Amino acid sequence: MGIGNRIKEARNNLGYTQEELAKLLGVTKGAVANYEIETSHPKEPIMYKLIEVLQVDANYLFQDAVKLPLEKNDVTLSEYNIIKRYRALDPPGQSHVDAVLQWETERVQQLEQTATTPAATRIINYYYRLASAGTGQIIFDMPPTKRIEIPAIPEYEKADYAIGVNGNSMEPVYHDGDTLLVEMTDSVDIGEIGIFLVNGESFVKKRGETELISLNLGSKNVPLNEDARCLGKVIGKIEK
Repeated sequence: MGIGNRIKEARNNLGYTQEELAKLLGVTKGAVANYEIETSHPKEPIMYKLIEVLQVDANYLFQDAVKLPLEKNDVTLSEYNIIKRYRALDPPGQSHVDAVLQWETERVQQLEQTATTPAATRIINYYYRLASAGTGQIIFDMPPTKRIEIPAIPEYEKADYAIGVNGNSMEPVYHDGDTLLVEMTDSVDIGEIGIFLVNGESFVKKRGETELISLNLGSKNVPLNEDARCLGKVIGKIEK
């Protein structure tokens, strides 16, 4: 017995004519007739009304169309339509759908696992606003301002300490107030950005041949001298 016969059976059990059922559903008598002979199927909103008006559930209407274990036979109309369309596919089409379902199942499982697993972190020293991207400031003349947690991810693996930026001479890459992650090293290649100490003042700049270069064209460069030294290589910044 198909869904059309189930609708007719439930209507007759309640003593409704096709016209009376149509009025309760807000459709035409012809529409109800088409549902019962299955030349058309009710759309989702009408199907919900049918279930309510006929005082049946989805299991009753779909029991001959969808064969599932009894404890799982709580199929919604949308799920029924998906199953019906799946069964209409040829084997290659069903195989494609199976592959997508497998991918999506694994993706959701990974998301659920990530949501329940705390992100790994590690702690490094943080120096507050001591790398000047404008006028120089003395660096490391005091203990670290604090110790901060950073994500334990490959991009931050080489970070030995963090330092704040003071000034705008490295815009648009680094801005005033940014927190830079620095790999402790005594040299960087030309073209790389590092933390430098020149004449007792610290700067975050790009290394040039004879000077430290500001990325902001409106800012001055800093000439290098024999006493200048590198305090680390900037490997990135903590995204806010």
